[in-house]
Amino acid sequence: MAEITSLHQHASAPVLANAKRLEVVTFTLGEEEYGIDIQKVQELRGYDAVTRIANAPEYIKGVVNLRGIIVPIIDMRIKFKLGTPSYDQFTVVIVLNISGRVVGMVVDSVSDVTTLSPEQIKPAPEMGSVLDTDYLIGLGTLEERMLILVDIDRLMSSEEMGLIEKMAA
Repeated sequence: MAEITSLHQHASAPVLANAKRLEVVTFTLGEEEYGIDIQKVQELRGYDAVTRIANAPEYIKGVVNLRGIIVPIIDMRIKFKLGTPSYDQFTVVIVLNISGRVVGMVVDSVSDVTTLSPEQIKPAPEMGSVLDTDYLIGLGTLEERMLILVDIDRLMSSEEMGLIEKMAA
């Protein structure tokens, strides 16, 4: 947890240079590959039918009962406006535990678990991207691959998501 906390200030080069190695679960949404801190991942599941909630935002697919815990399921393809999602045998729900709250996030597929050294993490460029740079740790470089590193705590606790209470600063 401490290794990620140092990255949360804002993705500036001096902060990243002092960071420790970052272990991420990599997943795909459309053509892009993303990474999130493995410490936030509780489990991986196949996509199952969900119970819809009336008047919920479109990206909240509904809820599932996960061993007695009601878990909201968020479709990240809809959230990031990456086209119409399709659900198949590769679709995965990444079950996250963020500030004691369990949330499921639907992604196209999960690739692998990768450890990034500080040298492989670059600050996110400031530009009008699909994902607000406030929710990015930076970009991870792996040979020919580029990972968009998502600050999943900040994204899930954002006001627009409204799923998790704001974390104490």
